Amino acid sequence: MLSETLTVELQRYQIGPRIRTLRLKKKLGLAQLGSHTGLSTAMLSKIERGQLFPTLPTLLRIAMVFGVGLDHFFSRETPRPLVAVVRASERLRLPSPPGDEPPAYLFESLDYPATDRRMESFYAEFPLDAQPSAPHQHGSAEFVYILEGELELSVAGETTPLSAGDAVYFDSSAPHSYCRRGRAVCRALVVTAA
Repeated sequence: MLSETLTVELQRYQIGPRIRTLRLKKKLGLAQLGSHTGLSTAMLSKIERGQLFPTLPTLLRIAMVFGVGLDHFFSRETPRPLVAVVRASERLRLPSPPGDEPPAYLFESLDYPATDRRMESFYAEFPLDAQPSAPHQHGSAEFVYILEGELELSVAGETTPLSAGDAVYFDSSAPHSYCRRGRAVCRALVVTAA
């Protein structure tokens, strides 16, 4: 049994509500969290409501499910919304695929400092001498907005021409490729989801 002083101090950390926030963010029910941690739903419910304080090994089991460290539960800082700024001068331009001359396209990550990203965004440039990209697939969805120039997008063998101002959303788990068209460089904003 914990002393009143220890109970008051532990309540200040709001461990239960922090666990609940992580669980809801991952869209897990108590039973699902229980199956991942080996803990009963009754115990997890009591922990979330602040009726029971978890031991460090129990808390570590929960932390591992959410990919956070124990410090997440003991930080006194109020969690702030994530804001990650990428200055134009800080971006690194990379060819894709690496080593190909000329590359199919060049890209710059627009959100690399953000941790726990639910999407990734890129500035892409398709040079005049760019070859068509090889078909590839990844994640679940992709969004492309053409800033300038012309691009041909092929998804699962179906080709769509795109011009400046056009946007397309597609299933990126299907094989897809890009090919610059026209007489100018093509520049685009690309956003992918896991």
